[in-house]
Amino acid sequence: MVDANTVLRPAPALLPALGAMTLLQALVALALFAPGVVAPRAHIEVWQLSMFSGAVFAVGIPASFWGGGLIARLGSLRIASLCAAAIVVSMVLASLGSSSALLAAGLCLGLAMGPETPASAALLARLVTPRRRAFVFSVRQTGNQIGAVCGSLALPAIAISLGPSWCYAVVGICALVAVALFEWLRPAYAGKIAPPPNLDLRARLALVTADRRIAMLALASMPFSAMQVSLNTVFVTLGTRELGLSHIEAGMALACAQAGGLVGRLGWGFVAMRLNASRAVLVVIGLGMAFCAALLGFHGASLGRAGQFAVAALFGLTASGWNGVFVAEIAHLAPQDRIGETTGAVLTASYAGLLAAPILVSILDGAASLGAAFVTLAGLAFCGTLALMWGAHDIADQ
Repeated sequence: MVDANTVLRPAPALLPALGAMTLLQALVALALFAPGVVAPRAHIEVWQLSMFSGAVFAVGIPASFWGGGLIARLGSLRIASLCAAAIVVSMVLASLGSSSALLAAGLCLGLAMGPETPASAALLARLVTPRRRAFVFSVRQTGNQIGAVCGSLALPAIAISLGPSWCYAVVGICALVAVALFEWLRPAYAGKIAPPPNLDLRARLALVTADRRIAMLALASMPFSAMQVSLNTVFVTLGTRELGLSHIEAGMALACAQAGGLVGRLGWGFVAMRLNASRAVLVVIGLGMAFCAALLGFHGASLGRAGQFAVAALFGLTASGWNGVFVAEIAHLAPQDRIGETTGAVLTASYAGLLAAPILVSILDGAASLGAAFVTLAGLAFCGTLALMWGAHDIADQ
């Protein structure tokens, strides 16, 4: 098994593994975005979207934190199959339409979201050279945008023409096909392994806190993740309610944002690889997402259609484009026999931001507006950027 700590045979090809793990993230993204994209047609309220997202991340946090040992024993592709199966169950539950079913769907989806990035990091880090790591991880992270763009363009049309339940059915069918693909690929990446000893809670936390560079990445990822999930889950509602967009137009604007994120993940990864400056790239990204969120929150309705679509694309370029550089930097800094565990531990901080964001947005939406919520998120993202800059300064002084 390639993603074990002891490699007992030559590494198999990179591209099939990269394609499989990119597909897995695309499916998770498609399932995560589905309720938000179909919300106007399915009459799903903001508090229900917040409940769904909160449930996903409430389960995703422990699943990510403790999943590293399971990845080492079962292998990344078997974990991928289990994640895809969890997506199928989640979409069946979501199609039932009730608030309780949507909550259960979120809890189930968290079982897929939590382990998928650590599993991918553990597999791909052992198939790619250090020089290409940032770009390859960025390519893999485009799965988020692939799933989001497909969902933003296709799901509103399916919801309008056939009904919201068909949207969930399409996602579930895609996940079933993925299970077959992952199991077909798995033997090529399997072999005898010597799993590492289990780590207790203190040892897992030490993977983050022992290296200040990793600790500051984890801290900054919290507001960055909060910004990203808010863009993905409530932007369509923001567009229809406060920006003067129709449902289809809001979906197209979100598709522009996700297309921007797709370009961003590839572009930021390429820049980080060429300049060997991942932290500086993350600082630029943080400033960009804070600017876009504040602009939409303060003056979004006055930008006009072209301006709104342009800002949405730039928003996606930043708020959805940082993950590849982030995960590649974790894989670079982590102990090489603990990449899965370190990635999972750091992502716990990211998922905490994902968990808190829907609650914060729901509160601010009720007290003021969604625009005010995005302005608040802009301030938090700016603080995260300052944390990255402060961490780099501290390291330079050591």
